[in-house]
Amino acid sequence: MKARVDGKVALVTGATQGIGRAIAETLARSGSSGLLLTGRDAARGEAVAAEIGSLGTPARFVAGDLADPALPPLLVEKCLESFDRIDVLVNVAALTDRASFLDADPALWDRLFSVNARAPFFLMQGAIRAMRERGQGGAIVNILSVNTHCGAPDLAVYSATKAALALLTRNAANAHRFDRIRVNGINVGWTDTPGERAMQAETLGQGEGWLEKANAAQPFGRLLSVQDVANLAVFLASDAGGPMTGSIVDQEQWVAGSGR
Repeated sequence: MKARVDGKVALVTGATQGIGRAIAETLARSGSSGLLLTGRDAARGEAVAAEIGSLGTPARFVAGDLADPALPPLLVEKCLESFDRIDVLVNVAALTDRASFLDADPALWDRLFSVNARAPFFLMQGAIRAMRERGQGGAIVNILSVNTHCGAPDLAVYSATKAALALLTRNAANAHRFDRIRVNGINVGWTDTPGERAMQAETLGQGEGWLEKANAAQPFGRLLSVQDVANLAVFLASDAGGPMTGSIVDQEQWVAGSGR
């Protein structure tokens, strides 16, 4: 069965660039009847919504920072207001600030957990309530990270946020399986995104040649692309995924536990 989402309405966070944008565009090309998109950059978000609209899928963009606890319920409200329902929720948005056990502080901890774990939880809460009320089931896809298995030393807090969301993914799947709401996650490996390019080249000081070196060191000769992740996310959101729920898929070219 081809992964299609014909007639389904989706809410996608982090949709202004990278993985979130690719997922939104792939949903549109796969038959979605409406998309509610969110991100922090209003100009970029409106441009993405317009581009998706040109593909024939109505799209609405709501700008906001998921660190604000008022935003998740507002997004659910706006999606229902615009399209009358939510069939699919894809939690993509996340902060990737580096912090280890020795240099993390409470402010960074709170900031990362507010965006990476708290916001997805309350978005799931709102989406699940709407899906249950409609009685037609639904699908939730949470974008996680291979760092949930452990994480590099300087990703201690980030890894903890993604591990928390992985647990919430399974908990929601278990709690709402008889509502026919499927909840799955993707442990995404190293992916070539605009944010990662800026992080590696500028923040971490690796320079402009970092991507060529990183690609050459991978088993398949390249990092994951945003389209790789989008294809899997749309599969999990579609009926092609069948009754699969509570699964966390490692989308990675290094096998967990192998020691590389």
